Amino acid sequence: MRRFLTRLAAFAAAATAVTALAQGYPTRPITVIVPFSAGGPTDTIGRMLAERVQRSLGQPVVVENVVGAGGTIANNKVMQAAPDGYTIEIGHIGTHVLAPAVQSLNVDYVNGFEPIAMVATNPEVIVSRLDFPAKDLKQLIAHVKANPGKVSYATGGAGTPSHIMAAAFGTDVAPLNVVHYKGAAPAMQDVIAGHVDLSFDQAATALNYVRGGKVRAYAITAKTRIASAPDIPTVDEAGMPGFYMSIWHAFWAPKGTPRDVVARLNAALREAVADPAIRKRLEDIGQEIPPAELLSPEALRAVMRA
Repeated sequence: MRRFLTRLAAFAAAATAVTALAQGYPTRPITVIVPFSAGGPTDTIGRMLAERVQRSLGQPVVVENVVGAGGTIANNKVMQAAPDGYTIEIGHIGTHVLAPAVQSLNVDYVNGFEPIAMVATNPEVIVSRLDFPAKDLKQLIAHVKANPGKVSYATGGAGTPSHIMAAAFGTDVAPLNVVHYKGAAPAMQDVIAGHVDLSFDQAATALNYVRGGKVRAYAITAKTRIASAPDIPTVDEAGMPGFYMSIWHAFWAPKGTPRDVVARLNAALREAVADPAIRKRLEDIGQEIPPAELLSPEALRAVMRA
């Protein structure tokens, strides 16, 4: 009985400490881990939302880039962080669904984190260096078929959506010479410089370079054109029907983070994506805000499982 009472008292003390943590949260700066290099789409979205979230939480929100292995190095760092809400991560379908599957990590990312909220979705844009001979998607497909394994393709890393798209393109058309980078930003820079022929990059990054005349856009991987780039055709229109890919971004906390803390973070992110100024900035880079029913932690976990 004495041992039981001692354990019961310890459990009660721990529960009280967690409750106190949640009620006082946050009392110091929060770090957002970005699993890719600065300047890429995940970094852009993460910094944009971090800037707005700190107004809601009343504490500084600092962004830290932890790159490598398609996001899994950052994931491991967050999984090992204290579950107190002061270290969280922004990632996407690639970092938390595709990479662990492609790399056979044997890590349960669905249950290994506390989901906070999905915040944005966007299609990929098929782009090339400006002097690439193909002028449209049909010509691109013909060129790749005529030169299997010779057309180079830049990805943001193994297991990333751009890597998956390269594999799918290779299956449907012909193999590509895949070159991996530590993020979308350095991958795109080598396409711009002419060192690599192609890339499929998120609209969040690609549209800026398309508008700046630095790369050529062939199509977006969606069923409908996007409002921020109405002149870019869909893959259906351009000659590769059904070649779709939508990238969703979301936030996670370490497993065991108190529910009240997760709820506080979720509320701050909901406020951020509801802010008209933030919505406009997201829409300008090709992002769509998920419907309200997909903004909860439970909905994010369900999407990951699916």
